[in-house]
Amino acid sequence: MKAAVLKSFGSPLVIEDVPEPVIGTGEVVVDVVATRVLSYTNEVFSGERKYLLDLPVIPCGGGIGRVRAIGPDATKLTIGDWVLCDPTVRSRDDTVSPDITLQGISARGEGGMRLQKYFHDGSFAEQMRLPTENVKRLGEMTSAEATQWCALGTMLVPYGGFLAAKLQPGEIVLVSGATGNFGSAAVAVALAMGAACVVAPGRNDKILADLVRRFGDRVRPVKLTGNEDDDREAMKRASPGPIDCAFDIMPPSVSTTVVRAAIMTVRPYGRVVLMGGVGMLGGAGLELPYNWIMRDCITIHGVWMYPPDAATRLIALVRSGLLRLDHIEATEFDLDHANEAVAHAAANAGPFKMTVIRP
Repeated sequence: MKAAVLKSFGSPLVIEDVPEPVIGTGEVVVDVVATRVLSYTNEVFSGERKYLLDLPVIPCGGGIGRVRAIGPDATKLTIGDWVLCDPTVRSRDDTVSPDITLQGISARGEGGMRLQKYFHDGSFAEQMRLPTENVKRLGEMTSAEATQWCALGTMLVPYGGFLAAKLQPGEIVLVSGATGNFGSAAVAVALAMGAACVVAPGRNDKILADLVRRFGDRVRPVKLTGNEDDDREAMKRASPGPIDCAFDIMPPSVSTTVVRAAIMTVRPYGRVVLMGGVGMLGGAGLELPYNWIMRDCITIHGVWMYPPDAATRLIALVRSGLLRLDHIEATEFDLDHANEAVAHAAANAGPFKMTVIRP
């Protein structure tokens, strides 16, 4: 089969023929129809992000496809089913604190690397092999619709954060990073889950106005100035009531003061979700006042990805019409132009934009 292979950090992908994946016990092989290209994929491939990745590798995870082969432990899947390929692979021998690898993207720690060496290759290929539990049925759809369904990979990240924080209908959410790709997805997901409104801070007036255009007055934009105290008060004033949950998904390049200004807007007994990249590439970590956390009874959730059942629940949100995918702008590439797709994703990152490879 044809695949795009990353042979060393800093080198372009090589498009070549590789052996087809061989199914094992507890596994499924999927024909990949469409797979998204993360906006920071170029930073992973260059080595800038310092992700743990065993090379050479067919990179990138997730995607939409059709079941090609199933093992004896699959009782609901059938050949030809349309499925979401969930890249968050967990070790099966410790359900309390499993090791995790993001298939074809990154691993967490030594155990995650051991897992990655087995579930090694990702979705930049005509086929991929996954654990049975990572293949989620989508229901009937057309091949053309597969591109839009790739947006689930972006939506799932903030959805996992809001599940951890037990977001309830009618609550007020603040999204730190609302003008970015994952942040704008967080706005859409929070509203789909029933948030009364979302406070959306940012520096880009055009993007803030577009969020309001898309979602109406349930989005409360705030133009940031860079002054931590002033920005915090402006975010509080923009909210129609006490902020129940502050969600951060800022990238590594953002100052810790920007993140702190946003998350310290939550009310007493409020919740904070940290899913961004502050300090990931070195530099100062996020400093939060001990007394504020203790006296205001703040709950802080560090969340990496999402629980195993999140994808199925998010698919149901889309199928119900509560979460829409049709407003996402997608640009498609074939597998032969995978390097161009990576460059396009980096140059065209932003809210409700997506680059997709269709092998």
